[in-house]
Amino acid sequence: MASGTALIYDDEMTSHRLLWEDPICDIEIPERLSSCYKNLKCYNLVERCLSVPVREGTEDEITLVHSLDYLEVVKNTQKMSEEELRKASANYDAVFFHPTTYRCAKLAVGATLQLVDAVMSGTTRNGMALVRPPGHHSQRDAANGFCVFNNVAIAAKYTQRKYDVQRVLIVDWDVHHGQGIQYIFEEDPSVLYFSWHRFEHQRYWPSLRESNYDVVGRGKGEGFNMNVPWNKIGMKNSDYLAVFLHVLLPVAFEFDPELVLVSAGYDSGIGDPEGQMSATPECFAHLTHFLMHLAKGKLCVVLEGGYHLRSLSESVCMTIKTLLGDPLPALSGEMKPCLSALESMHDVRAAHKPYWKCFSYEDLTPLKDLSTKSCQLEEGEPVQTGIPLVNQQEAAKTNSDEATKTDKFLELHMKEILSLEPAVRTVVAVAEGNADLLPSFVQMEMNGDSEELKAIVRAFAAEFVNVEKVLNVLGNMLAVLEKIVKKKVTSGLVVSPEASLSSALALKHCRNLRLQKVLCIFVGDMDMNIDLDDGKAFLINICGKQSEQANTKYSISLNWKEDAEGSTFSSMLFGVILPVAYSYQPDLVMIVVGSNQILGTNGISLLISLLQGLAQSRILALIQDTEVQLLEDIAKPLTGDITPCFGTCTPALQENIHMVKELRKELQQEWKMLQCSGK
Repeated sequence: MASGTALIYDDEMTSHRLLWEDPICDIEIPERLSSCYKNLKCYNLVERCLSVPVREGTEDEITLVHSLDYLEVVKNTQKMSEEELRKASANYDAVFFHPTTYRCAKLAVGATLQLVDAVMSGTTRNGMALVRPPGHHSQRDAANGFCVFNNVAIAAKYTQRKYDVQRVLIVDWDVHHGQGIQYIFEEDPSVLYFSWHRFEHQRYWPSLRESNYDVVGRGKGEGFNMNVPWNKIGMKNSDYLAVFLHVLLPVAFEFDPELVLVSAGYDSGIGDPEGQMSATPECFAHLTHFLMHLAKGKLCVVLEGGYHLRSLSESVCMTIKTLLGDPLPALSGEMKPCLSALESMHDVRAAHKPYWKCFSYEDLTPLKDLSTKSCQLEEGEPVQTGIPLVNQQEAAKTNSDEATKTDKFLELHMKEILSLEPAVRTVVAVAEGNADLLPSFVQMEMNGDSEELKAIVRAFAAEFVNVEKVLNVLGNMLAVLEKIVKKKVTSGLVVSPEASLSSALALKHCRNLRLQKVLCIFVGDMDMNIDLDDGKAFLINICGKQSEQANTKYSISLNWKEDAEGSTFSSMLFGVILPVAYSYQPDLVMIVVGSNQILGTNGISLLISLLQGLAQSRILALIQDTEVQLLEDIAKPLTGDITPCFGTCTPALQENIHMVKELRKELQQEWKMLQCSGK
């Protein structure tokens, strides 16, 4: 299996620059690229990545997407004077040409394709291409919005031709709509294009009717174009997370791509003068983490926009750290999507209900009375495509003040969320006979004979612990737990003959260690009583039998029925477990696999992998010894190994679907991330 992360960068792409005054284009500066690379070096991330050389994209590769006539137009800019370049630029919307633009644009294409080759050939697992000029607005016959050649669209076509890939997912998290990608693939069902973008009822650039939620593709491509329009500014981490959980990920897992391409525009991040959104850099780490579980981990991230240099460079670094497999920092902010985001999500889900089985069971009709309706563009009213000239001086001062404020905030924020990572990723406590099932680089923990730990075990369950072997196992479990809590390791794995007893003891000891919030997910038959009233523990039990106890704020029973037809667990994962888990924001995650577990290998692996986005990736996994055959499949995601291919996720059984809907309805006032409708 491929490993490692590729980083592609060439300083030559900074030579493309604006030669005259232009208040629209003057934010697309070379420092966008150089500041990212400088910050990556400061975090010592460059040396951890595989450096892949840049090459020029060929004319044949560029014309996979663009016309020969347009290619000639760009090629001819190499020998133009400044005045000629200015006139050529004026033929397009928000574009500038420089004598080096053609060379840089070819390098941007070639760098993107080099990344695709590295990932598709298995040289590396994933990677990022830092390129300029960007690409997602450029169209077959036109430059547009700082973009010259459509790097990501060319990469999708190139991958299909060279590697016979049948399904490509493009995720565009730039704050502007990548209409160029949409136009290129709007009739193509082999490419699923997802974009969120500032829209404001068509008032915001590029101010296109086809950027709205109900434009879903044409012909055979119907349903394969997903637009999430943001109708107000200030979208936060919780809004971005909610859209991934309730819109993108259910569809993406059903689509089952063979490659994921990201049009990574960081103008959707905090402090950016274009986006005016509020997502902090670690948000992009979490988005990247989700996407790494598709396409067997084949993920290529390609730079698009981003115009606040500190916000941009910190977000790029968080993306690279995640691609490398580093533990994720906790996602900051209240986990409560705003009403406008809920309305947009609802409308997108309604528009795509006819095309995707994951939405087919929802009661969805588009909303007519939106909370932002008063901002809607009236028919015939002109749109605002830039800052009025009379206000430019005032706007420049405001932007400068805001940029300084964001710089100061990020300096403190990054210190708060980033901590030293343990030298050891995972420790395990298993019987010697099972050690050969584990990866060679895990550390064994055999501290169970500590008298101090034995005393804790005896005090908790003296009547149950009358066998020295059980006493040692529980002592080992406590030793692993303490190493995780004290941040000496990231995660731990313990095999126990008493999973229920072990988990109850672990939760009790978490209180002794003064952990404020522990999320415990118990898969299988559970026999334990926990004090849950104070919120210091949150229990989710996934079992095959109906629970007699009613669900409460901190205790949820998921009576999940086995389905022999295929992989259906994603509907519960994205519909209930992850929204609740992110709402709770635990300090530690415990995953307990007991007897009669009903998720199977893939379900448990996916559960563990995606929950690593929480609690700075601190997870304690406990396995009943009767389920020891799952040991390797649980150890791999804990140690950072990519989870196996899950295949197309099919709809769950009707009774499972009904349970998910009812739980969302019942608990959404307590846990706001369960909300996915602006009704």
